[in-house]
Amino acid sequence: MKIQRYVVGLYGANCYIVSDEEEREAIVIDPGEYSSEIQDYIVTNNLNVKYILLTHGHFDHIGGVEELKKLTQARVAISKEDAPMLLDPSLNLSEMVYKKILCNPADILLSDGDTLYFGKYKVEILHTPGHTKGGVCFKIDNVCFTGDTLFKGSIGRHDFPGGDFSTLRDSIKNKLLVLGNDVTIYPGHGDSSTIGKEKRLNLFLRDLME
Repeated sequence: MKIQRYVVGLYGANCYIVSDEEEREAIVIDPGEYSSEIQDYIVTNNLNVKYILLTHGHFDHIGGVEELKKLTQARVAISKEDAPMLLDPSLNLSEMVYKKILCNPADILLSDGDTLYFGKYKVEILHTPGHTKGGVCFKIDNVCFTGDTLFKGSIGRHDFPGGDFSTLRDSIKNKLLVLGNDVTIYPGHGDSSTIGKEKRLNLFLRDLME
């Protein structure tokens, strides 16, 4: 499994292209903005992008969805709770920032415990609300794409519509910290880490470990 990261947009969101190098099948996680780099990587590596997976529906994670779908014909998947955010610039918060982002309806509505497949890899869907009502994380083998739920040294914001601090803490405690310490996390912003490192070093998680 190969993971390629691109930092996109004004708010520095992480877009990940995850591929099976043998079968040339891939997924793209959180294309917050479309770029020639992303297009060139997909074309140069002859990747068949099967899914565009969205950890949540905020504008900085969905801004490149429509252009990427035109290129790849991939199916777009988001949680059923966050699906309305694709259709409404007020819900995805884009109308508050710089340009309204409007997407077509998702092809797949995700729920906790769902699984998707690309190449020889399985994607496990973990519902982790708190940043948004429908935030999800994607676990593949020994890595987890945590969106804006858990960051290196921090946790997601909970002051946006649909956010809730207590719910976010419960999601982190019950869905992410129970993963193995050696599981690598790839967050929606910033650098990667591991569950073990976050347990030891993330000050926002101290009381969750008691």
